[in-house]
Amino acid sequence: MFTTKKHIQIRRMENQIKHQLNRKQNGSQEKLPIKIVQFGGGNFMRGFTDYVIDQLNKIAGFNAGIVNVQPTQGGSVHKLEEQDNLYTLFSRGIKKGEIIDTKQVISAIQKSINPYTHYDEFLALAKEEELEFIFSNTTETGIAYDESENNYAGPHKNFPAKVAVLLHERFKHFKGAEDKGLRIIPCELIEDNALALKEIILKYAKLWNLEGSFVSWIEQNNYFHNTLVDRIVPGYPKDDAETYEDQLDYEDRMMVVSEVFLLWVIQEAGNLKARIPFDQISEQILVVDDIRPYRLRKVRILNGGHTLMLAPAILSGKETVKESVDDPFIGQFLKDTIFNEVNPTLGLDENELKDFADEVFDRFRNPFIKHYQASIALYFVSKFKVRILPSLLGYVDINQKLPLNLTFSLASLIRFYQGSLGEKSLPLNDEESIINRFREIWENEDHEQVAALALRETAFWDTDLTQVDGLTSAVAKALWEIDHHDIEIAYQNFIQFNS
Repeated sequence: MFTTKKHIQIRRMENQIKHQLNRKQNGSQEKLPIKIVQFGGGNFMRGFTDYVIDQLNKIAGFNAGIVNVQPTQGGSVHKLEEQDNLYTLFSRGIKKGEIIDTKQVISAIQKSINPYTHYDEFLALAKEEELEFIFSNTTETGIAYDESENNYAGPHKNFPAKVAVLLHERFKHFKGAEDKGLRIIPCELIEDNALALKEIILKYAKLWNLEGSFVSWIEQNNYFHNTLVDRIVPGYPKDDAETYEDQLDYEDRMMVVSEVFLLWVIQEAGNLKARIPFDQISEQILVVDDIRPYRLRKVRILNGGHTLMLAPAILSGKETVKESVDDPFIGQFLKDTIFNEVNPTLGLDENELKDFADEVFDRFRNPFIKHYQASIALYFVSKFKVRILPSLLGYVDINQKLPLNLTFSLASLIRFYQGSLGEKSLPLNDEESIINRFREIWENEDHEQVAALALRETAFWDTDLTQVDGLTSAVAKALWEIDHHDIEIAYQNFIQFNS
């Protein structure tokens, strides 16, 4: 019988003699018309938008090819070109309580272009007859104006400048034809991303003294769709590459790993629903008139879920999100808080909120992703203020009483900032001024005084929370319980006292 070392050596030898992924041997030789230009071919785009288009092609007959444009000089589109722009996507996680672990070859990308070395090829994209969409993910700093890009001639480093030139070249080639405008769908994680991009494109039109008719064409014949995107895409599994390689009968240097969950909310403009058959694939892609409620939903339920359970989880000794959600007490605390105290303040469809929350809980339980509570504790006060406090105050406004779970979560945060539990140091990771102020507050031994000082601190909350009827005494009671019992008993005593 081989030793483990010999097994590893043989496995490596087998992987080394595999052929490189290519279209001929993979059977993906069909040429698709270029309907999409994509800026950014990194992990997220390949595990998100390219996956969606691939599904639309294979399930809904969308018949759309993508050209992937390298956004920065230091990119690596040549690696995709070397394997015919194919790559394997591994999707791993939990969906409706079941573990999902699948793989598939994504074939939607037809070509990759480095505009810094092949600028003419980039400009030629403007002439594609069937081109209809621009997708992008150039990080949050990508949608920015650079006034030093004052020359129309490229190549440009700035992403909006690239888009402005591409649109202008298309405008010139098709002589301003109304039906040759594009739909711009950015995926950068900033609010109103499409409108921000449009504003910068128009700034470049002014900077370069482009025709007024071009500006009118942008305004009237191109559509800019704000988006909200959400999917964790860790990317190439460098720490566990051989485990994934063993599942393939070919070599793939561009394989990508993502979670199963996917959310894409796109703001409607120019009847987008009729242009892309999103409803024919089983993914959570919503084309809506107003994106703001969905952003609110994500902040309050997904991000808020992390934040509201953080302090109780750490105070009970839990280190990861999965460990916390799997714990009978913390898991139930999270679920009860979201369904009974957060969701009722959002003003959205109850069934949609329930489905979204259930998916969030599945994400938290993902056995393939290790998410440490300590990392979530970064800037904890600021996160609580943005993600949780509006739910707490909204609940009070609606019901004229305190939401007990959110109040206990707030008290747990204050207790967390004491900095230690017994002999164990707690993972404080915040601005020094906030940590120091809590240290001063905790010099008091009276819990009522601690609660009043912490809640009154407008530097934390942007408001004086002692003005919320009953909140100070409720937080003080919770602090006393946490200091005298383990977290679960403290919570039960707190709820019983206030019932």
